[in-house]
This record gives sequence, C-alpha cells and structure tokens, in this order.
Amino acid sequence: MSGPVVSGVGDVFVMRMHYERFGDYEMNNHVVEYEPDRRIGWEPRPGRRHPDATAPGAVWGHRWIFDLLPDGAGATVVTEIFDGSRMPEDKRAEVDRGRAWWLKQMASTLERLAELCAAR
Repeated sequence: MSGPVVSGVGDVFVMRMHYERFGDYEMNNHVVEYEPDRRIGWEPRPGRRHPDATAPGAVWGHRWIFDLLPDGAGATVVTEIFDGSRMPEDKRAEVDRGRAWWLKQMASTLERLAELCAAR
C-alpha cells in the first residue's frame, strides 16, 4: 500500500497488486466507511496498469470491509466482509462462480494480517 495514513471517509489508498494474467497493476481504494479502530470499508477502482481501467463498467460497486472487535489486552478479532450488494447482477454472478477462489484469498489475507500483527 502507499499514500498517507487513512483518516476518514473520502480518503483514497493505493494497493499494488499482481495477477498472473495481468501482471503488476494498482487498485485505487476509496474509503466509504470509517470508524477509527473499529471499521474501515472501501470500494476498489482500477488504477495504473489495470487492464480494465478505462473499460465501461470497470467499477463494480463492491466493498471490502474490516470490522475490528477488541478482545482483551493487545488482541483484536478481525472480520473481513465482501459486500457485493451494489454490484450489477452479471458481475455478482461472475464473483459467485469464483467463490471458492476469493474465500481462500480472504482467509489468506487474514492470516497475513495476523502474522504482521504478531511480528510487532
């Protein structure tokens, strides 16, 4: 990730990504929900070098959300949410067909987050 620290709704942060078929690209993530130390939600949009950056319908309207629940001294339970309720029906069906893949990726993200936090 790059850019300044997120401080509220309307902020944008950039994530550098890699996908075998696309190579390296970026996603611009627009913060749409923010409660410090409790919740952050963003809507991703294609960024630099994304192959669909200028394609009609490239913005799907989905959201990624992290809910954070304090769980004792130095511990937090993190819940990752994928909200596709604002997506066009055809895109929602496409995501549903890949459910096994993206659920695995969500679990991997949470595992990496736990590793980063444990290393601090």
